[in-house]
Amino acid sequence: MAPLLSQWSSDYAKKTGVRITYGAIGSGGGIAQITARTVDFGASDAPFTPDQAADCDGCLQVPWALAATFVSYNVKGAPTKLKLSGPVLAGIYLGKVTRWNDPAIAALNQGAQLPATKITPVYRSDSSGDTYAFADFLAKVSPEWKSQKGVSTQVNFSTGVGGNGNDGVAAAVGRTDGAIGYLAISYVFSNKLDYALIRNEAGNFPVPGLDSVSAAAASVTSIASDNAISITNPPASAAGAYPISTFTYALVRESSGKAKTLRDFLTYAIGDGQKFGAKLQFAPLPSRVLEADRKTIARIG
Repeated sequence: MAPLLSQWSSDYAKKTGVRITYGAIGSGGGIAQITARTVDFGASDAPFTPDQAADCDGCLQVPWALAATFVSYNVKGAPTKLKLSGPVLAGIYLGKVTRWNDPAIAALNQGAQLPATKITPVYRSDSSGDTYAFADFLAKVSPEWKSQKGVSTQVNFSTGVGGNGNDGVAAAVGRTDGAIGYLAISYVFSNKLDYALIRNEAGNFPVPGLDSVSAAAASVTSIASDNAISITNPPASAAGAYPISTFTYALVRESSGKAKTLRDFLTYAIGDGQKFGAKLQFAPLPSRVLEADRKTIARIG
């Protein structure tokens, strides 16, 4: 989210003279800061849990960007665009799939020569929206993951090594033959990292990007009153959807001394600000989401 907010703040300052300052500290940090009332708004790739919403007491969430979480890997001798599935990823992060030539991986990559290299899972050690999206996906495709790990911005992983932020995960993956990790889409593309293709409910392996993320978002048929939207593992009818897609939310207080400033900036972000999304791999917001956003923004007073 940080690259897009950087573009927004620069452009918004030029247009309005209003300076917006944002510190990228992870989704958990954004939730904690808006709850503590130490910032005017927070940002998170994960919606509030019921407990977090209660703790924030009078906070609203506005889906203002649409992106995805990638699975990147570093395996000498493995093919590019390796194919993986949700159950296989769950098995890797549960410590049950431990070698890159495991039959479950080989079955998805028929004809490929896969090394027997040990798999080293890498995860976010900080509280992260990418962890939330990744865990949300795994919980939908693996009953074992759902019961043992659940869905959160910070998961108690069974195996592997942690990295702080996208930089930390990418560094751990890059220096370890056999490593696999999950990263924000914009980070993967801007750093030209290798990534896997993930099987969706239709049995396809769509190339992750603007079109496949938009296809996942298009599967949304209704929006909850609190604007929480999960688009991981969309139905098979969304044949071209990338299955680890996610919305990012602005978190704001419904009652604020800076209400007009917040309303104006959020209106810009979901309007003119969307033009900066494509080059940073953020897909356009669907019309149904924009409608819900406008109603929510109007409540800030």
